[in-house]
Amino acid sequence: MKVGDLVELKEGASRVGLMVDVIHKKCWRTDTLGRKIDWSSIEAEPHAVVMYDDGLINIPIIDLRVCDEHL
Repeated sequence: MKVGDLVELKEGASRVGLMVDVIHKKCWRTDTLGRKIDWSSIEAEPHAVVMYDDGLINIPIIDLRVCDEHL
């Protein structure tokens, strides 16, 4: 996955966006790490900056897939 790819969510994909940048930030996953947050215990992970027709959103890359269909 790289900047310029068309991407969609792995689950619940209802629209396609354009990946315009990659940033690193921390993401606490309560389903695996629990409810008590300890930011010092995790590392930053890559997030895609995805452009949709109504703006930009940061999404963890692990939650995205490259779209096979080109619009």
